Amino acid sequence: MLNFSKYEDGLMPAIIQDAVTNKVLMLGFMSNEAYHQTLETQRVTFFSRSRQQIWVKGETSGNYLLVKDILLDCDQDTLLIKAEPVGPVCHTGADTCFNETNPDFTLERLEQIISDRKNNPSDTSYASSLFKKGINKVAQKVGEEAVEVVIESKDNDDEKFLGESADLLFHYLILLQAKGHQLSDVIKVLEQRHQK
Repeated sequence: MLNFSKYEDGLMPAIIQDAVTNKVLMLGFMSNEAYHQTLETQRVTFFSRSRQQIWVKGETSGNYLLVKDILLDCDQDTLLIKAEPVGPVCHTGADTCFNETNPDFTLERLEQIISDRKNNPSDTSYASSLFKKGINKVAQKVGEEAVEVVIESKDNDDEKFLGESADLLFHYLILLQAKGHQLSDVIKVLEQRHQK
C-alpha cells in the first residue's frame, strides 16, 4: 500500500530508471493523483513542487517516459518506475538528469528488434526472412558465422574479426528467438554454473 502520508507535503519520491539499460534517468515527486494518472495513461506524471501542479513529463518537449513497470520500496514510501524514454530526459537536453549517457543501442534493444521482426514480419527484413526459412536455416547461419569467427581469429585483422563476431552474435540472438528463448535465459544458466 502506497504511503503518501509519510511526507508532510504528501509527495512521494519516484526514481525513474531506463527499463532496458537500467540507467537512473531522473528523480521526481508524485502526488496520489499523479500516481493514478501515471497508471491510467502509462506516461510518467509528476507533481511539480515549483508550479504546484500535476505535469506529464514530456508534455511540452514530446520526450515522454513510457511506463514499463512500477515497483514500491520496502517502506512503501518510494517508487521505482522503469520506463522507456522517448528522447532526452533532462531539460538541458542530456540523456539523464545526472548528465550520464544512456546508450541508444544495447543487446536488449537488439533482442527487441529481432523479436519484432519475428512477430511482425517484414518483406524487407533480413531477420524476418531467416525466421521464415525455419530453424534449420537459422542454425546453419550460426554455424557458418562461427566458422568465419574462427578463421578471422587466426589473422591480425581486428576489423574483420570484430565484424564476424558481430555477425555471429546477431545470428545467435536470432537462433535464441527462433527457439523461444532470450539471452537472459542463457545468462541464468551461466549464473547457476558460477554459483556452483
